[in-house]
This record gives sequence, structure tokens and C-alpha cells, in this order.
Amino acid sequence: MQAWLDSLLALLALPQYGLSTVFIAAFVSATLLPVGSEPVLFGLLKLNPDMFWPAIGVATLGNTLGGMVDWWMGYGAHKVADKYSHSKHHLRVLGWLERLGPKACLLSWLPIVGDPLCAVAGWLKLSFWPCVFYMAIGKFARYVTMTVALLYIWPNS
Repeated sequence: MQAWLDSLLALLALPQYGLSTVFIAAFVSATLLPVGSEPVLFGLLKLNPDMFWPAIGVATLGNTLGGMVDWWMGYGAHKVADKYSHSKHHLRVLGWLERLGPKACLLSWLPIVGDPLCAVAGWLKLSFWPCVFYMAIGKFARYVTMTVALLYIWPNS
């Protein structure tokens, strides 16, 4: 079992590429594609524990840039969403987001709803740079929390 786990971690981390793999995985996972970057980050850190902060920084940067792409996609998709504007849930969520403003992007780290939240922030034309700031804070906190938790759960794998 240990050998299998070690080979899986080596495969996920792709040590020959290192931080670039973490960046790409984090960027892609911030899009609306169902991809997670935490296994890649965890694998890299299990093989290179001394790269904790650089890897967290690169993952945060990649994921934040992906969130920025989501924001711009939402900004450009305003007309598509108009056909759903009569839904009760739609109006409630939009009202909530408009009240919170860019601070709602702190929740961009949440699974399933976080990435669409960035797109909706763009659709609502919330201020771009404050949204990016709050996205970065939320994504950084997620990566630190998830990585520390995974390293605590599997300290010697």
C-alpha cells in the first residue's frame, strides 16, 4: 500500500515540472472545469516539503488568475443570464451579491459554487480589482488550510 501511495504522489506532483504543474493545475481548477489542484499541491509538497510557501504562493496565483478569467467570462455573459432573470432564486442571489459587493469573492474558495461566484461577480460588473483582492485572500486561505490539514493527516506517507 505504501509503495502504491508513493508512486501516486510522485505521479501527481510531476517533480520534473514542479511549480509549473502546480500553477497550471491551480489555474485550470479555478475555471468551471471540475478539476482539483489540491492533490497536485499535496503531492509536490510530500516530495519537496521545503517548497511549502513557494508552492502555496504559486497555487494561489494560478487559482486567482483563473478566478479573474471567470470574472471576465461572467462580465461578457451578461446577455445569456438575462433569460434566467425572472427566477426567485436568481433575484435573491443577485441581491445578496450586490449587497456584499466584491467581499463576496472571499467565498471563491468554496467547492462547486466558488468559481461560478467569480463569474457572477463579473456579470454584475462588481469592481474588478477589489474582487481579485478578495479572491486571492480566499484562495490563499483555502490552500494553506487544505495543505496543512493534508500534511497533518498523512505526515509520513
